[in-house]
Amino acid sequence: MDFNKIPKQFCENVVAGHSQENFVMLMSVGETASAYALTPQHMKRLVQSLGHQVEEYEKKFGPINAKWSPCIESPLQSKDIKGSGR
Repeated sequence: MDFNKIPKQFCENVVAGHSQENFVMLMSVGETASAYALTPQHMKRLVQSLGHQVEEYEKKFGPINAKWSPCIESPLQSKDIKGSGR
């Protein structure tokens, strides 16, 4: 797969939540959002991969100034998915 040929969008926000069975990530672009469910193992590997990419970026371009707040609740909760009757 040639990643240069894949259409890209600028993701404005990413939030995540979890249940005992899976993690859910919601990625939004304007008024549109896509949700992705991942197994705990896939989520762990994603976090490791992202950490590696950030580390490599900072080696080349310097530190990234960003603050994360764990108190923001995901707008997508696993109880909402289960309760939707799907």
